[in-house]
Amino acid sequence: MSLFPHPPDAVPPSCWLLDEERLTGIAPGHTDLFADPFEAKRYDSAPTFLFPAHGDFQLRARVTVDFAATFDAGVLVVMEDYDHWAKLCFEYSPQGQPMIVSVVNRGVSDDCNAAVLAGNTAYLRVARRGRGFAFHYSLDGVMWHMVRAFTLQDHPVRVGFLVQSPTGVGCRVRFEEIAFRPERLGDIRSGE
Repeated sequence: MSLFPHPPDAVPPSCWLLDEERLTGIAPGHTDLFADPFEAKRYDSAPTFLFPAHGDFQLRARVTVDFAATFDAGVLVVMEDYDHWAKLCFEYSPQGQPMIVSVVNRGVSDDCNAAVLAGNTAYLRVARRGRGFAFHYSLDGVMWHMVRAFTLQDHPVRVGFLVQSPTGVGCRVRFEEIAFRPERLGDIRSGE
């Protein structure tokens, strides 16, 4: 039995393609991971590609999204279980702009917009330091901008990738320059 079993409506892992240079995720239409704070609806259908992560770590990737519909996104995700998780999204806004968005879910999801970007490529990073996590984005993979810092329940986590297309008919996302380092990030606000 999996430590974090997918709910019955989860999309099978055939939505992922892996080669030597990239991981490509294909989100079917109307897929999301979100627990709506206004309508008490829960969506657990977004395809995920996750692996266990212990101790301090950093996961980063260059994310390219074929934006087509509102909320199409390529995502780095941290998951304890389907009630406690967080995601850092490179997402298509309702205004038709690529945007950095973060969500932390503790039974119910919050939703926080961070920055509007140009183009369809951005670098995303999630880091754990002790009990805390930090989300960052970058335009060049060198200078990083903090999006938010948060904690979950301090339980074992899996970390990885998610693709979503909540309002569209599907979305393709390419994750490249993927790097996982089992090491502590220094100052979370330094830009490094």
